[in-house]
Amino acid sequence: MRIFAVVVSMLATVGCSTTDAPKSVVSNEAPTKSNYTKVDPQTAGSIGGRITLAGKPRAVKIVDMTEDPECAKLQKVPLVENALVVDRSSKGVANVFVYIKQGLEGKTFAPTSEPANIVQEGCWFSPRVMGIQVGQPFRVINSDPLTHNIHPLTQVNREWNQSQDAAAEPLTRKFTKAEVMVKVKCNIHPWMRGWIGVVDHPYFQVTGVDGGYELKNLPPGEYVLEAWHEELGTKQVKITIAPSAKPVQNIAF
Repeated sequence: MRIFAVVVSMLATVGCSTTDAPKSVVSNEAPTKSNYTKVDPQTAGSIGGRITLAGKPRAVKIVDMTEDPECAKLQKVPLVENALVVDRSSKGVANVFVYIKQGLEGKTFAPTSEPANIVQEGCWFSPRVMGIQVGQPFRVINSDPLTHNIHPLTQVNREWNQSQDAAAEPLTRKFTKAEVMVKVKCNIHPWMRGWIGVVDHPYFQVTGVDGGYELKNLPPGEYVLEAWHEELGTKQVKITIAPSAKPVQNIAF
């Protein structure tokens, strides 16, 4: 019985060593610099166009900051709500997040080390809508002489909520997963709102006043392009990028 017990013990030890050995060589680490997708500049294309509103824009709305007299004092002129900004002449829509939604599966792209900044100034988030890559530094700056709070209401990434005094250093965080879109609010000033589009590639842009966008250096292929706006919703179109092609894709809400 004693010999049998020793043999069983030895077999158990050997068995555990054999089972555990593969675990030490299996790796699920993030892609390294050597296996990031390399886009051939000789065949890369682009997609560009304009986002417009096929209708009459609503009346301008002034932001009411009377709840906080200190915020009201910071406004030299009345602040206009900028959720829906439409150029009167071209009908271009600003603050539209345009990005490649499908077609890049299996490809990995290095995040830029340049931080994407959101600034709290005049009791307002600027920009209203922004894009950022997974792993890119996200920096929060308070330029006001009073305390603010930033609270990204994430669904996929880890939710966080932090106050920031007037003299505080910028906060720096990162998003670890793609998420379109993340709503941002200030728990102190309820009129402060923003949106962040988090993607795992560099093919995104937020439209300016004219509603224009351009996504450059795209590998040839078939894609789904999505345009997102906080009030108008989303529009998706299928596009094909031939080698070195630069097609135009306009989208109307």
